[in-house]
Amino acid sequence: MVMAPLTRSRAIGNIPSDLMALYYSQRAGAGLIITEGTSPSPNGLGYARIPGIFNQEHVRGWKNVTDKVHSEGGRIFVQLMHTGRSSHPANLPYGARVLAPSAVQLSGTMYTDSQGPQPYPVPEEMSESDIQNVIEEYVLSSRLAIEAGFDGVELHGANGYLIDQFLNVGSNSRKDQWGGSVLNRIRFAIEVARKVGEAIGFEKLGIRLSPYGTFNDMKADPDTENVYERLAQELGKLGLLYIHIVDHSSMGAPAVKPSVKQKIRDSFTGKVILSGGYDGARAESDLIEKKGDLVAFGKPFISNPELVSKLQKGADLIPPDPSTFYTPGEKGYTDY
Repeated sequence: MVMAPLTRSRAIGNIPSDLMALYYSQRAGAGLIITEGTSPSPNGLGYARIPGIFNQEHVRGWKNVTDKVHSEGGRIFVQLMHTGRSSHPANLPYGARVLAPSAVQLSGTMYTDSQGPQPYPVPEEMSESDIQNVIEEYVLSSRLAIEAGFDGVELHGANGYLIDQFLNVGSNSRKDQWGGSVLNRIRFAIEVARKVGEAIGFEKLGIRLSPYGTFNDMKADPDTENVYERLAQELGKLGLLYIHIVDHSSMGAPAVKPSVKQKIRDSFTGKVILSGGYDGARAESDLIEKKGDLVAFGKPFISNPELVSKLQKGADLIPPDPSTFYTPGEKGYTDY
């Protein structure tokens, strides 16, 4: 059982806090905790109050978290999430930039603490030097994560954030080596994984993917299954620990076709984590049928810190309060 990454927006000043340490340590019964999306760069802090891990202040904050999780017998990976175009300057530190593979604007608005909901800006199309700099930011951040005591790193390649923006034709209209063909669109994900794995060990590295996802204006195209099959093959050659497949059909998103899940499973040599609307019975069934090796639970962990023991006992689960998912403070966070 894995605790899925869950954005909770409690990192005031983008720094992990004592409250966050309590939150994660309360849930240390999970076989593996994957943290909320954590930016490897000032440019990736697109949402209000999300944490970073790109300086020593972040390392100290996260070390407090990992120490408490480990003291409770848990294991914890940090999820590195660069928001790319899913961002607004009001949420970024001074001097940071909204970067993306292409200058394609997201529809809708983004919440900011200072100005309320604001339209997404048109992002800057990344230059070759920007791309290389971001890859190095992932590497530095991963090294800092190990220094902070994390057991490993998950790259967020899903849900319309930066790595996914390179994979998807809805956000990547480049004509160079980073866009167009299947091999070019997966290049950024592969290069980030290669450089991070070389820095911290591929046995400590996973990635989250969301084929057929529509969040953040992502869209499918005729090559979608080829993109994920080839990406899984290449990640397997590198020796990544796992691929974590997002399926948000339980929340109304398009279902991830069983065919693409099977292609990922068949093409990848590491472990596969399943996620998306699981309860205990369905998780057990999918594990027995070998559809995956681990199952991630998200919302149930928010309101049931001892979810593992509750499922073991068949106990009733407390429903979460969505109004407190992203609000500051302990209410709906550490008080369940």
